Amino acid sequence: MAESGPVVSSETLSGTTDHSDWMSKIPEKLQHFSLWKLAIPGSHDSMGYDLDMDSSIVEPDSLVHWSHLHWVRSLVRDWATTQEVNIIQQLDAGVRYFDLRVARKLNDTNPTRLYFYHGLYTHSDVETVLGMFNDWAERHPKEILVLALSHFKGMEEPIHIHLLNFITTLFGAKLIRREDHPTLQFCWESGRHVLISYDCPANQYPGMWRKIPYFYGNTMEPSKVITVLDEMLQTQRPPNYFCVCGLNLTLPEDFHAFKYLGKTLKSATVQDLPTLLDWVKRQDPGALNACVNIIATDFVNYLDFVSTVIKLNDKLMVE
Repeated sequence: MAESGPVVSSETLSGTTDHSDWMSKIPEKLQHFSLWKLAIPGSHDSMGYDLDMDSSIVEPDSLVHWSHLHWVRSLVRDWATTQEVNIIQQLDAGVRYFDLRVARKLNDTNPTRLYFYHGLYTHSDVETVLGMFNDWAERHPKEILVLALSHFKGMEEPIHIHLLNFITTLFGAKLIRREDHPTLQFCWESGRHVLISYDCPANQYPGMWRKIPYFYGNTMEPSKVITVLDEMLQTQRPPNYFCVCGLNLTLPEDFHAFKYLGKTLKSATVQDLPTLLDWVKRQDPGALNACVNIIATDFVNYLDFVSTVIKLNDKLMVE
């Protein structure tokens, strides 16, 4: 179960209690804005706290062959662990966008059982975690959740159909439909407050939204992350749709990766997150061009990330 992930003290968490219902407290003016015009906190590789050291390596491809070596799996885990608080803690902290990468294990005796992954498979299966999201949504009917399912591995069309049917049945009337134009007021009045982005041709299922663009720097250098995000917002920001700016750092795939082997992803992120959060503070979700929407990061519980993103919405009040 996902609740078995690491538990962090309330002193470390960024406003867990205060932000569990932040959307329900948003000013009346902003309740009529499209959701893609609001600033929304998100988590990158949201299940990265739940990696199973006993599983085989899923990625990178160059290390899959070495799955039998514990030290290689340990190295993969150090760089694939992107969160340290579990899904419920992330929700309570105010995170509303979740990056969920789905795979089927090779030779699994259950033909429809799926897991999340990032480097390694997770302990928790997909249906259990989606059930947790649904239970939390039941308790927080004014909070809108955006669940982005993507990077499907080992899944043939029948497995997609099984998952899509499960999602449709589980969330039911809570699903925001593709034809809806969601605002907070619309979601509250209609009871639709779970949006599923399904990055696969099967996304044409009723209730599934197309891929949400995820902009990221693909580098370990925060200055380069900022440069790439600024450029992508200027040139690739879709009109009238969601987009994600990822603050996450990315390990090089070539020999340059050896430069960082003395660190972990957590230590690198905590070191560079202040620089990236300074960039966030300069953003304006109401800008005519290059406006931010969802902002995601690794280790969402550090340095008031959630509060910093939510506070961007104050700038919409002075327009």
